[in-house]
Amino acid sequence: MTLSPRRFRLAAVALLSLSACAQYAPPPSSSTPPATPPAAATAAARTASAAESAAGKPSPVKDVAQPSAMTAQTFYEVLVGELSLRSGDPGAGFNMLLSAARRTRDPSLFQRAAEVALQARSGEAALEAARIWKTTLPESHDARRLELQILIALGRLSETPDLLKAELASTPLPERPALMNITASTFARASDKKLAAAMLEQGLADQVKDPATSGAAWAAIGRVRLAAGDEAGALDAARKGYQADPKAEGPAMLALELSSEGDQPQADALLQQYLSSKDASTNVRGAYARTLAQGGRYDEASQQLQSLTQERPDQAEAWLLLGTLQAQARKDQASEASVKRYLSLSEKMPEAAPRARGEAQAYFVLAQLAERRKDYAAAASWLDKVDSPDDETATQLRRAALLARQGKIDQARALIRQLPDDTADQRRQKLQAEVQLLRDAKRYQEAYDLLAKASAASPTDGDLIYDQAMMAEKLNRLDDMERLLRQLMVIAPDNQNAYNALGYSLADRGVRLEEARTLIRKAVLLAPEDPFIADSLGWVEFRLGNHAEATRILEAAYKKRPDPEIAAHLGEVLWTTGQRDRAVQVWKEGLAADSDNDTLQQTLKRLRIKP
Repeated sequence: MTLSPRRFRLAAVALLSLSACAQYAPPPSSSTPPATPPAAATAAARTASAAESAAGKPSPVKDVAQPSAMTAQTFYEVLVGELSLRSGDPGAGFNMLLSAARRTRDPSLFQRAAEVALQARSGEAALEAARIWKTTLPESHDARRLELQILIALGRLSETPDLLKAELASTPLPERPALMNITASTFARASDKKLAAAMLEQGLADQVKDPATSGAAWAAIGRVRLAAGDEAGALDAARKGYQADPKAEGPAMLALELSSEGDQPQADALLQQYLSSKDASTNVRGAYARTLAQGGRYDEASQQLQSLTQERPDQAEAWLLLGTLQAQARKDQASEASVKRYLSLSEKMPEAAPRARGEAQAYFVLAQLAERRKDYAAAASWLDKVDSPDDETATQLRRAALLARQGKIDQARALIRQLPDDTADQRRQKLQAEVQLLRDAKRYQEAYDLLAKASAASPTDGDLIYDQAMMAEKLNRLDDMERLLRQLMVIAPDNQNAYNALGYSLADRGVRLEEARTLIRKAVLLAPEDPFIADSLGWVEFRLGNHAEATRILEAAYKKRPDPEIAAHLGEVLWTTGQRDRAVQVWKEGLAADSDNDTLQQTLKRLRIKP
C-alpha cells in the first residue's frame, strides 16, 4: 500500500514545529503523553510523494503491505488507538497504532503513528516510528524520506548525509533532481543553516560527481547556501552546476534568484548565457519574465514572453502575462489578442482553481481594454463572466469604476459602500476605490476630506499621507502638500514616491529647480527602473535648460512605458528643440492611448497645438 500525498500533507503539519525545540519528549507511552514543543517543517513528510509528482511518475520501489485481512486484534488496536487520541491520551494512541503497524507491516499504519507523534509534538517518537517503519520495510522510500525530514526538523543534521546518500542511490535517476530540490527546501528551513548547507553538500557528494545529476545537485547546494546568507558560495554553486550541465534548469533558476536579490552582475551574466541557448527551458524563461515584470521592467519581460510564446505557443500562462503587460504598455490590440489566446488555451487546463483565477484576470484585462474604448457595455459583459468568489470584491470595484466613467458617481460610491468591511484590508480597499472615483471625477475636496479622516485615525500610514498630499496639490494647497510629503520622508525615508512627487511639483512650477533635481535623483536611486520617476528627472532637466539630457532621459522612459503623461513631456521637449514632426507623432500616440489625459491635454492647449 503506497502512502497517498494527502497522508504526507497531514503528517507534515506537525513537522513544522520540531526545530524550535530545545528538549524532546521520550517516545510516548500510555502513562507519558508526548509533549515536545514543535516548530519546524510541515512540508517535510510529503517529500516522497512530492518528489514522485514532480518527476512525473512514481518510483518503481514502493511500500507494499503484506496481504492480510483486518483481524480482530488489528481492528482492536487501531480502534483503541484512535479512541485514545480522542480522549486526550496520544501516548496510548501512538503505542497501539505502532504495535498494529509492526505486526501488519502496513505502511499506512506506520504513517499514522508518526502523524500522531508529530501532532503531539514529540519529535523523538515520530523518529522512532519512521525508523521502525524503515527497518520493517527496508525498501520503503517513504520511510527513509520521513526519517530524513524529521532529523532535519530536530536539528540532528550530522545524521542526515549517509541517509540522504542511500535514499538518492535507490531513487531512479529521472526522479533525483526533484528529490534533491525538495530536500534542499527542507534543509533551508533548518535553524542552523550554515551547518545544513555543509551536511547537504556531504549528502550530495555522489550526485555532484555524476554528470547526469551534477547540475541539479549544485543548484540544491547553492539554494541552501543562499538561505544561509552565503551569496558568494551560492554563486559558486550556480557556476559549477552550469559548467557541469549547461542544460540543467537548477543552476539557471539559482542564478535568477541571486540576480533578483540585488546587484549580482555575475549571476545575471550566467542567466543570460543560459537563456541565449536554444536548450533554455521555458520554465526558466517564464520565471525570468515574471521577475522582470515584478521589478517594473515591463519591456524586457514582454520580450521574454514573446520568445516564450513563439517557442511554446501552447503555454497558456505566458499568453496571459504577456497580454497583461501589453495592456499596461497601452498596446491594446496586441493585448486583446494575447488574452483571448490564453482563454482558448485555458479550456484545456485540468486544474479548476488555477484556471478560474487565470480566467478572472483575463476578463478583467478585457474589461479594461473595452473601458478604454469607451465601450462600457462590452466592459460590463466581460465582468459578468467572472465567476470566482475570491474576485467578487474586485469585480464590484470594476463595476463601480465603469459607472463613474459614465458620470454615475453617486451610484458608483453606493456600490463601493455595500462591499464588506470586516477587515482592515477590506476597509483600505474601499477607501482607495472611493477616493479614486472622486479624483477621476475632479471632486478633489471630497477625496481630500476622506483621506484626512482616515489619516487622522492612522497617522503613520504612509500611503494615506501620500494620497492626501496628492489631493492637496489638486486643490492648489501646495504648502500643505509639501508638509505632508516631508512628513512621509521622515516616516518612510525609503519611499521614492515622496521624493519624486515633491521634486516633480517643484519642477513643474519652475521653482527651486536644483532642489527638485536633488529630490528626484534620490527617487531614482531608490527605484532606478521606474519610468515615471525617469520622466520626472527628464522634466526637471528640461526646466533647467539641459535639453539634450532631457531628450535622452525622456526617450528612454517613453520607450519603456509609452504613457500619455510621458508622451506629453517628451513631445514638449522635442517641439522646443525643433523636432516637431517627431513631437506630433508622440502626442498622437499619447492621445490614442488616452485622449482624456490631463497633462497631455493641458500641454497641447498651452502650446496651442492640435496634432
